[in-house]
Amino acid sequence: MPPLISAKVILLICLATSSIVVGDTAGKVLTSAGISPFFVAWTRFALAAALLLPFAGLTRTELPELLNWRVILRAALIAGGITCILTALRTEPIANVFGAFFIGPIVSYVLSVLLLGERVAAARSVLLLIGFAGVLLVVQPGLNMGTGMVFALLAGTFYGCYLTATRWLAAFYRPRFLLAAQLLIGAIVLSPLGLTHLPSGGAPAMWTLILLSALASAFGNFLLVVVNRTTPATISAPLIYFQLIAAAVLGVLVFADWPDVLSLIGLTVILASGLGGFLLARQNK
Repeated sequence: MPPLISAKVILLICLATSSIVVGDTAGKVLTSAGISPFFVAWTRFALAAALLLPFAGLTRTELPELLNWRVILRAALIAGGITCILTALRTEPIANVFGAFFIGPIVSYVLSVLLLGERVAAARSVLLLIGFAGVLLVVQPGLNMGTGMVFALLAGTFYGCYLTATRWLAAFYRPRFLLAAQLLIGAIVLSPLGLTHLPSGGAPAMWTLILLSALASAFGNFLLVVVNRTTPATISAPLIYFQLIAAAVLGVLVFADWPDVLSLIGLTVILASGLGGFLLARQNK
């Protein structure tokens, strides 16, 4: 029997996670310049919906499914997660935000086991606990913890729930339908806040960044939908940790943000936990 994780799956997940980080990097540039996270989040959903819906292949029989509570819940989860992470990126280094954000795979793992009945293994659970210790080192909870880190943790929690919901629904809906649904519903849910935070004016560079944020995020999440259709979350989740590398590199190159010592140790622990989970999954046949 072949390994549970193929080279194609590895490539797709690495490409997906890198695309998501690129989108969030563009979002951080915008929010750091004073653009509201609500507006950036709304434009991410609205523009991606306008550009990608013609290629979604929605059928008349699928349209009523846009009102299915499960589909709406999944879209609301990713809308909440993106809004929270953009809020966190406004004040915190991108690598630190993604370190805190990696509470998400832990949440996804636990929910997938409890709600979807996916297999749990003691070794994988230990690795996730190690990863959680790394998250604590990055977040450094206490009186001095910034509000941005709270939003990063909340974003990770939303995202973990979203990953589980995606795994839950992937057996019933086409990947392109799920992507179209989250874009449409997300745009509708965020429109009241997004439209009330319209920036005055706007240079071409701003709209270029908004377009990059929307397309890169949509592309990355579409690839994750494709992967989750055939790969259990307990198997694919460890590779999501590749985002840490992409976030650290872009943080230095774009913002010159270097993590402090404790944060760097925490990021290393989280990455080691993800690598251990990946190697463990490769051994299962």
